Amino acid sequence: MADDEKGNASTEDDDKPKKREQRDQGQQSKLKKIKYYIEPDKVDIGIQAGDSLEKVKVTYVEPDDEESSHGFFWGKKRSETSLPRRSWETDDYIDFDDLLPMIGQFGRFQIRLFLFMIPFCFITAFVYLGQIFMCLTPTKYYCYVPELLHTPVELRKDLSIPKEKDGSYSRCRMYNTNYTKIHFAENPRAYINTSLPTIPCKKGYVFEHEGRAFESATMEFGWLCDDDKYATYAQIIFFLGSILGGLGYGHFADHCGRVAAVVSSCFLALLGSLATSMSTDFFSFAISRFLVGASYDTCFTMVYILVLEYVGPKYRTLVANLSLALFYSPFTMVMPWIALSAGNWRRFSSFASLPIVLAMFSFCLLPESARWLVSVGEIDKAMEILKNVIEVNKKHVSKEILDLFEASCTQFYKEELDGRDFTVLSIFKRKRMARYMILMIFIWMSISLVYDGHVRAASVLDSENIFLFFTIACATELPGNILVILTLDRAGRRWCSFFYTSLSGVFSLLGASFQNRANMRMSALAGRFFSNICYNIGLQWAAEILPTVVRAQGVAFIHTMGFVAMLMSPPVVYLSKKSLSSTLIVLGALGIFGGLLALFLPETLNHELPETLSDGAQFGKNQRIWHMPCCGPGSRKSHPRHNWHQGSSLRTLSKDEFRSSKMHRKTKYRFESHPSPSSSDYKGTEEKEIRTYKYGNGSKWPEDKS
Repeated sequence: MADDEKGNASTEDDDKPKKREQRDQGQQSKLKKIKYYIEPDKVDIGIQAGDSLEKVKVTYVEPDDEESSHGFFWGKKRSETSLPRRSWETDDYIDFDDLLPMIGQFGRFQIRLFLFMIPFCFITAFVYLGQIFMCLTPTKYYCYVPELLHTPVELRKDLSIPKEKDGSYSRCRMYNTNYTKIHFAENPRAYINTSLPTIPCKKGYVFEHEGRAFESATMEFGWLCDDDKYATYAQIIFFLGSILGGLGYGHFADHCGRVAAVVSSCFLALLGSLATSMSTDFFSFAISRFLVGASYDTCFTMVYILVLEYVGPKYRTLVANLSLALFYSPFTMVMPWIALSAGNWRRFSSFASLPIVLAMFSFCLLPESARWLVSVGEIDKAMEILKNVIEVNKKHVSKEILDLFEASCTQFYKEELDGRDFTVLSIFKRKRMARYMILMIFIWMSISLVYDGHVRAASVLDSENIFLFFTIACATELPGNILVILTLDRAGRRWCSFFYTSLSGVFSLLGASFQNRANMRMSALAGRFFSNICYNIGLQWAAEILPTVVRAQGVAFIHTMGFVAMLMSPPVVYLSKKSLSSTLIVLGALGIFGGLLALFLPETLNHELPETLSDGAQFGKNQRIWHMPCCGPGSRKSHPRHNWHQGSSLRTLSKDEFRSSKMHRKTKYRFESHPSPSSSDYKGTEEKEIRTYKYGNGSKWPEDKS
């Protein structure tokens, strides 16, 4: 009997390999139907088949071999950072971010788009900074008296210009006397009389320049002294155009496409620039600047979004800042010298039209956003563009994968987007989301005002060498962009925003305490440097907090409120006419205020982005105010450095990337009932790493090495 039992046991042992082979063949044929699957790695896995699915979370991470078209590593994420799987998603669902590594995340196609940003960065620098130079107010001028042109300059001033208490000649007053009589007098010095009554300048102004001169609209139209408010009004009207243009083009881009928004905004910018150069009074100048303001942000933002939509998550933070560092920053540094070489504001405005004309032909080269085409149901057009991307990047993707992606896009549009509408008001219907929204509005308004205030304050901090000082101030953009790349994905958005914004405020207040102008300039430059960094962080943070269904409209509204805050930057800089310290005190207080508010927003580093309103209402619920990603759970010690993708296609540093996509990565819970080691090592901790493997073409199971 014992021999029989041994024989039966031996027979069963012989049958095990056959049964295992039959089982594997059956599973393989089943898996071929869904085209891809994942298998837990038996070596590293620390759970059992019967464990709760909440203990394991599988999301995409970059493959070590980027040339592979179908094999991708996946990594385990803690459940507290996960998003639930949608009820309608099937096992064979694949979205844009699943396909992107196959077609190339940063190949020739993306590099071509990246280089195409050059003229648009030039346009942005021309328009934004050009507004400052066009309304530049000189520091040395006095009343124009044509009857005294034949006299030497010093004698002319003594005869016509009274002196202030500090001994300098008045810039806005002149003596009320008969200058024709002085003109024909044999000894004009006999008519010098400092007790004469004074009146405002009647016939214009005389400007004194050291070196090459630049004539601004302020100088030509006489927006000085009692009329100096017109230069401030022109700046405000420019930002009014930015507010309306941002909202209008945001809606236009979501309904008509990115390329259409780029071309139409370039046309409007060209029209406004040409009209500016032909302005004859304040009214015509203000209208033309309103048109330019309505278009300047869209010209850059839409192309910026296009590039980021085609770039893989691993490269987005780098590309987002590299475009600003390589293109925008150098253009801002040379812009003062272009204005100086132009000589006057009319020629300078005409020069701004040249890159706009070049950019208007972008519709011939720019592809439409495949993500946007999917979001509006144009699946066929999106597939044509993606096939072109595959061809340009010299990749190979099987027809089965493309068919699966097309079917998934159709399903996504039908289930999530077709016939549905969400508004900004939806955000305020949930308490937690409403609190986040209000905080983001105030933070972005303070950051925008601090940044723009520092940019404009350059014209008063060193009025004698404005072009040189402006170049030095703009040079702080480059190291600021690099510092963002190095720190943002390590320390997190919340603490970086608090630290850099507060430092900007501290250095501004420190500058206000100095009496020495040189020390004041150095402190203001430091404040400008840190304001550059916090502005870049703010561009990304709002897009990561708001859920997908309201991200476009929500961030558009936040940025619009930022333009509202920028309306106050000209009056804030105007305070410097009475006291330069007053301007720095306002900017410093706003910086510290915005930095403190940042601590009350949730951290988004290593967290999946919310997709629905319910996700947004739960986002950051369990976070503590002192939580730091680099020190606590979820730090780089817990997650591999190259595990960049956190479950969303919008993990970027994008300016206005709120219109970038309605297609985002969907978190998937996958579990195979294969034998695994004991889960005793796993229980009681959520820091255990799990490695799995995904096959994109129905490959067979890896050989069982055990």
